[in-house]
Amino acid sequence: MAGTGWRLHGDGRSVRPGEVVAPDERLAWPRTVGIGLQHVVAMFGSTVLVPALTGFPVATTLFFSAVGTALFLLVTRNRLPSYLGSSFAFIAPILGSSAGSATGGILVTGLLLAVVGLVVHLAGSRWIDLVMPPVVTGTIVALIGLNLAPAAWGTTEDSGFRADPVTGVITLLAIALTSVLFRGLLGRLSILVGVVVGYVVAAARGLVSFEAVESAAWFGLPTFTAPHVDVSDLALFLPVVFVLVAENVGHVKSVAAMTGRDMDPLAGRALFADGLATTLAGLGGGSGTTTYAENIGVMAATKVYSTAAYWVAAVTALVLSFSPKFGALIGSIPAGVLGGAATLLYGMIGILGARIWVQNKVDFSDPVNLTTAAVALIVGIANYTFTTSGGLSFEGIALGTVAAIGIHHLMRVVGRARGTTAVS
Repeated sequence: MAGTGWRLHGDGRSVRPGEVVAPDERLAWPRTVGIGLQHVVAMFGSTVLVPALTGFPVATTLFFSAVGTALFLLVTRNRLPSYLGSSFAFIAPILGSSAGSATGGILVTGLLLAVVGLVVHLAGSRWIDLVMPPVVTGTIVALIGLNLAPAAWGTTEDSGFRADPVTGVITLLAIALTSVLFRGLLGRLSILVGVVVGYVVAAARGLVSFEAVESAAWFGLPTFTAPHVDVSDLALFLPVVFVLVAENVGHVKSVAAMTGRDMDPLAGRALFADGLATTLAGLGGGSGTTTYAENIGVMAATKVYSTAAYWVAAVTALVLSFSPKFGALIGSIPAGVLGGAATLLYGMIGILGARIWVQNKVDFSDPVNLTTAAVALIVGIANYTFTTSGGLSFEGIALGTVAAIGIHHLMRVVGRARGTTAVS
């Protein structure tokens, strides 16, 4: 149903093999709460990483992430499960902008994305299929997950899986074994269980520091900052709109592939909602948002696509944004634990891209499809980087998206003109 209620899936306690819990369904509330908490765990590390890198207040960003997610669910009428977390696409323009003007750039980016969403909603989503056919969308989804592979391993020696391979392996094994050893709630909460197991093991080995947790206050208000628009910096933020469009469309396609439902009519609403959420963040001093790939991995693992779980996640994140102590607790999770969980989650995102190809029967004997996927995947996985004369950098996901769209349509046009490819 498109309203605010959810039908109970089966007996509300389990999901039979081959079935999924649809967006308009839910499990029993205790189980739904558990799934929602798992989404919080999945998004938290990445959501707080962006403000940590850019100097934005972590609590403020978490606050607008929660509000943005609730807004997204309302705008999409509870039909499209998604969590809106901090977008990595904003890191480069924020760091490249003059002091204090980043919030204005985020604000304008959000407004432009909202306009794009309105156009898509009013004009229909058919043109998205023409611009981004299954070979392109599958490639984009795949490269988003595979581009994150270095982050799972660790970009430095004290981050990711390699920071503590022993804890990473234990966490990963705990997730994998929990999903097949247990039925019902524990089986569906395999990622959360794995993270808890990894955390306990790391603590027992003396690898967890509780100093920050002990000194943090239980309650504290996020700080809000009014936006400042510097016209000279806006050019840094405009390309982000394209990246957000690609990420949102990729999310819509991924959820459609996982649930077997046509989500294209919601693409405009998704873009509009993300635009509004980013606009609000810019108005209050938070980082811009996007639909989160990390939570796609959770849905793939649990087979639960209920938007009720995302309401739980949004409310939980909102409450946590007022608790510095909890933020410190989450921040104490060792890198090895996060790396172990990320190894599975990011890989699942990559496989979902391949699933889009399979479900849409993409023909890779066609050189257009083969070249489109081959080039874009390497660009995304290797994280090709292009830096403009103004110092703005475009990296793997953005460049891979451009490559997928550009190569596909260039080869298709030339092939049709020469009669060397089939008309499709």
